[in-house]
Amino acid sequence: MDSTIGLSITAGFSAIAFAGYLISDILKRRVDTPRMVEVSEAIQKGAMTYLNRQYKTIAAFTLLLAVLLALSLGYLTALTFTLGAVLSAAAGYIGMNISVRANVRTAQAARSGLGEALKVAFSGGMVMGMSVTGIGLLGVCLLYWLTGDPKQIVGFGFGTALVALFARVGGGIYTKAADMGADLVGKVEVGIPEDDPRNPAVIADQVGDNVGDVAGMGADVFESYVCTLIASMLIGALTYGKSGVAFPLIVQAAGIVSSILATFLVRVKGDKPKDSIKRGMLTAGFVITVISCILSWIFFGGLKVFYATLTGIVTLILFALITEHYTFYDRRPVQTVAETSKTGVATNILSGLALGMESTALPVLVVCLAIIFSYVLVGLYGIAMSAIGFLSMTAMVVAMDSYGPIVDNASGIAEMTGSEPEIRRVTDTLDSLGNTTKAICKSFAIGAAALAAIALFSAYIEETGLEAINIAKPSVSVGVFIGGMLTFLFCSFLLRAVGKAAFQMIGEVRRQFREIKGLMTGKSKPDYARCVDISTRSALKGLIAPGALSIIAPVAVGFTLGAEAVAGLFLGIIASGFPLALFLAHTGTAWDNAKKYIEKGNLGGKGSETHAAAVVGDTVGDPFKDTAGPSLNILMDIIGTVALLLATSFITYALFA
Repeated sequence: MDSTIGLSITAGFSAIAFAGYLISDILKRRVDTPRMVEVSEAIQKGAMTYLNRQYKTIAAFTLLLAVLLALSLGYLTALTFTLGAVLSAAAGYIGMNISVRANVRTAQAARSGLGEALKVAFSGGMVMGMSVTGIGLLGVCLLYWLTGDPKQIVGFGFGTALVALFARVGGGIYTKAADMGADLVGKVEVGIPEDDPRNPAVIADQVGDNVGDVAGMGADVFESYVCTLIASMLIGALTYGKSGVAFPLIVQAAGIVSSILATFLVRVKGDKPKDSIKRGMLTAGFVITVISCILSWIFFGGLKVFYATLTGIVTLILFALITEHYTFYDRRPVQTVAETSKTGVATNILSGLALGMESTALPVLVVCLAIIFSYVLVGLYGIAMSAIGFLSMTAMVVAMDSYGPIVDNASGIAEMTGSEPEIRRVTDTLDSLGNTTKAICKSFAIGAAALAAIALFSAYIEETGLEAINIAKPSVSVGVFIGGMLTFLFCSFLLRAVGKAAFQMIGEVRRQFREIKGLMTGKSKPDYARCVDISTRSALKGLIAPGALSIIAPVAVGFTLGAEAVAGLFLGIIASGFPLALFLAHTGTAWDNAKKYIEKGNLGGKGSETHAAAVVGDTVGDPFKDTAGPSLNILMDIIGTVALLLATSFITYALFA
């Protein structure tokens, strides 16, 4: 057992060391184009200004909750909670710091060809992947080594979930307010390109890609990673003792090692970027599968636990294939949405909504089969290990996601600085792949959160000793209905926040085009900082209500209706939140790629009425896929961690149980 913990801790440190190596390799690259440096520094300044202000808000909430936890559950819980929040914030800070520096170096590397630019961009993304998995695994292992009891580190998961909520919600509001302002005024009203330096919202838009898809997504997956580990350790301790605790840790350690090895396969020169990244993913999956098989035999004397773990890996692959079918512009569903744009905005919207609703069926069925199969094999521990298998390639998937904003920024920097056509060709090729990887990663994050929520629910059932949940019991029925309702209320808060922020952004962009003389001719510069400030203030203001709701809801239900009602609440949130998150993510991505399909010269191309209708659909879909949808991931898991943390209190102190 001690050797297993030692190996896992070593893997965590190895991930951090590898991230340091990648950082050094990226930062030593020189950028010799002053205009590129100027644009990149503006993005860096905006991103770090937002992140610093966001972390001040998070610090205030963390301090308040830490005091409450210390008074109610003890100082150890408060300390682990605080540590979880700090480490999650640290992972996001490291990852975004590098992404806003790797972007300009990717654009510079494009002068040397596609292979070199891919190497820089993917290395920048892998810094975030290694930070998430290395810091997450290290934190869990060290706390377990110090306490010897998985129950004592549930507060650590709650801390990561709190930061994830604020990072994902705030980042989503920020990026979509900027994106909508840049698109609706710049592209639709004024008729200038997406990354035109004359657009006042263009820097805020570039910043938004990083705070949403790097810091936000990283924190999102970080909490799923940590919460799943803790839940599987809790169930494993009750089912298999120390072996059940150690196995998920060593599987995730194997995931880190396999991802480090696979990173070098993404750097093959002269290869298609998509094939190179796919080869890295498949290699990582193969290595994890082999190691898990061997470890299952060593730890348990059989392969049942391995088969449950393999179920999660297969589920991840199926999620990627389903996402590709429903959201990529070279597939029939998205092309159908593009074709409906020929008759206007209304038919574009209806077609996209229909696609999104249909797209929830297969992923939900896949997860249902994974749950049943893994439960038949090893009971509740099998479900937890299926989630561990799904998350075993976290480093690679997060790297793919963070790669997207890096190449998006690189493409924008190349366009804004009037770079030569060859550089634009390379960055646009990488950016096109980035849209693909981000779509897959959104589905991954949703699936990871759903499986993490199921693992947390299983741990909650074990902790409370509930052998069955009586749905006919009024308190349980009420809990289910409240849980189902919360997902829609939560999304309402977020969509309204984006709408308010976009309203202010659009007004500011219009004002600058109207009042700044010479802006359209390029003789005057826009006030980028003003737009960045609008997005920042709106994001921080908009995250307070949903943050409070996600914490208050399980506490209120638990202390009034009892532990069984909280189980109903949890089930209601999972049952409604999982398909709703898929619907929002797939619908928004389909609208986005339908627009891109038209912009490639199909159905009239840019400037046509068909394109104008598709742009509106894409704008509606932006807060779907980048704000409301991904934020539901956190809602499912943060309510699970709060419920698990207070499980015994709900049994003891409920008023009407």
